[in-house]
Amino acid sequence: MDEPDYLAPLLAALRDLLAWLRAAKVSGVVIGGVAAGLLGRPRVTRDVDAVILIPDEKRAKVFLDQGALFRFAARIKDPLAFAAQSRVLLVNHQPSGIDVDLSLGQLPFEEEMIARSVAVDVSGLSIPLPTPEDFIIMKAIAHRPRDMADIEAVLDVHPKLDLRRVRRWVRDFAAILEMPELLEDLEVLLARRPPAKKGKKKK
Repeated sequence: MDEPDYLAPLLAALRDLLAWLRAAKVSGVVIGGVAAGLLGRPRVTRDVDAVILIPDEKRAKVFLDQGALFRFAARIKDPLAFAAQSRVLLVNHQPSGIDVDLSLGQLPFEEEMIARSVAVDVSGLSIPLPTPEDFIIMKAIAHRPRDMADIEAVLDVHPKLDLRRVRRWVRDFAAILEMPELLEDLEVLLARRPPAKKGKKKK
């Protein structure tokens, strides 16, 4: 895949982040604006978001310490205490100035999303992304106007999707969170999709 212009400032941070994950033997997937631009329509983003799997707080400290080798530093005074409470590790890639938010995954869906990740090549860098279906699920749960726009973009780009999986997970989260609108608003977007084009029959 050719490098989108908007992604150029982020490549250094992404390259070092992925090297950090490999060295620490931590699995993860890039989400947020980078994933939105690569799975849907290119859009400007000034930071990097990822979901990673770290088994416990002790491992999180070791992981954070390793980050210094790849030029990452904590953005706040006590990043591990914040991560224990919020499940997000806040770091900054010092050479580029790019902020990186690392969500500490623990849900079965997050584990599946990472296991099912797809690699997209950008300027020789293999970036692990969620499948389009899993990206839609995440965005449906986040449920902000920007998230709904990202869902529409992915639906436009990917006409063939496993909607059974999407509906199952969004339905489950809607029930757990007691937010039926998560599924209701997703169904509105799905209903707007143009009908799939049928292939021409051979004579």
